[in-house]
Amino acid sequence: MLCFRIAAQLVFSGACLLCGVVAQGADYVVVVSKATQSDSEWSKVVEELVAKHQAEVVVYDKQISESLPALRETFPRYACFVATSEEASRQMVADVHRLTRKLDDDPYADVFWGILTGYDAANALTIAREREPLVIKRVASGTELAMDRVTEGVWYCELEQNRMVRKIAGGEAKQGQGPNDTTQALAETLTEYQADLFVTSGHATERNWQIGFRYPNGEFQSRAGELFGVDTMGNRIPILSANPKVYLPIGNCLMGHIDGPDAMALAFMNSAGVRQMMGYTVPTWYGYGGWGCLDYFVEQPGRYTFVEAFFANQNALIDRLETNFPEIARLDTPPGSWPSGNFTLSDAARKAGLSKQDGAGLLHDRDVVALYGDPAWSAKLAPGKLSYEQTLTEVAAGVFALEIKPLSGEKSFEPVNQNGSERGWRPFVHFFPNRLKDIEIISGKELSPVMTDNFVLIPNPRICDPNKTYRVEFKATSCD
Repeated sequence: MLCFRIAAQLVFSGACLLCGVVAQGADYVVVVSKATQSDSEWSKVVEELVAKHQAEVVVYDKQISESLPALRETFPRYACFVATSEEASRQMVADVHRLTRKLDDDPYADVFWGILTGYDAANALTIAREREPLVIKRVASGTELAMDRVTEGVWYCELEQNRMVRKIAGGEAKQGQGPNDTTQALAETLTEYQADLFVTSGHATERNWQIGFRYPNGEFQSRAGELFGVDTMGNRIPILSANPKVYLPIGNCLMGHIDGPDAMALAFMNSAGVRQMMGYTVPTWYGYGGWGCLDYFVEQPGRYTFVEAFFANQNALIDRLETNFPEIARLDTPPGSWPSGNFTLSDAARKAGLSKQDGAGLLHDRDVVALYGDPAWSAKLAPGKLSYEQTLTEVAAGVFALEIKPLSGEKSFEPVNQNGSERGWRPFVHFFPNRLKDIEIISGKELSPVMTDNFVLIPNPRICDPNKTYRVEFKATSCD
């Protein structure tokens, strides 16, 4: 439900203008095309979500934008876009990003959304039926991860042959000697180890993930909803894994692009038990929209569900665009393209040490990272090491305080791990348990908080005073 809007020109000063309240609607809305809703098998997916979430259904005829009036009126917390694999295109991903920022006047994502699709209706129904929350304890990766943040796991290096790091539950992460070809080992992290979270980077297309980035290695490939490995000797390694999991191809090109029945994304959903995943629908080069999911999800274990982490990073990206590149921040370019460079570099961008390439990269990333799955399904890392404490409390009737308390000394706000692109220095993002209205900041304006009806964002100050508690106090009333 929309409770207030923030005037764009006042966002970054911490001030806001409050607007009207619309009637309360459903907490969860399913958006589906008329053709898909009319299909007897796909309609079961919609029915399952309705039963699970007491959801309302919005049906559009030709264009997904037709659902905007109904979404504005209902203003749900979650929006699930049920789509066949033929509908779940690169353009649809961009359209959903843009649609879900238009429910009010501010530039941020207004709902938690996901596109629920699958290799076929039966696969999509399996994803929709998942009810048990996932607590992620076992992590496997084809790229370096911050292992001190996970319960247990293993990663194999994509840059240096034979390098691998393993952590056993209750122990410390230790470097070991991996095989020359890690195809079999990585396949077994899904089939035998049964990882709850799988992370990849490196070269990829819609048909394969090339495991080694700087040295010869095997591949994961897909065909007709089946995922399998092919090692450097040409051996085929079947991958069939039923345990529910999350997949983060944070640095892969095209892994989120569903361009037909042989797409890798569909094979991960159908063959490898993936219930939620993100992925670029275009070649990636800048990286903010992908790698940043690690900053919020893996490196702040237990703080966010995967969907919350995805949208924390997405709103951080939008905030960076709005703050430093206002001239291009509201452009809707074709997915995968970016402005030619004929825009003015703002004073804010210069002060932040950013270039026009940063502006182009942020705009490139904004609408091309897909999120697949039921957005209300909870997948969260088991609680672990945190660099700072982040708490929201109601200190008096209608008075709230968000506090950020350093836990790692002067390094509390620094990047945890810098493997990848555009890592670290993310703003603090806290989602409210319900939408708020009539927000008035009482103290903490010097931290330049961005207040919306469903979250507060505080820019990372970079320099951390380990003896200080960073605090924003505000008045607000609940919309519920």
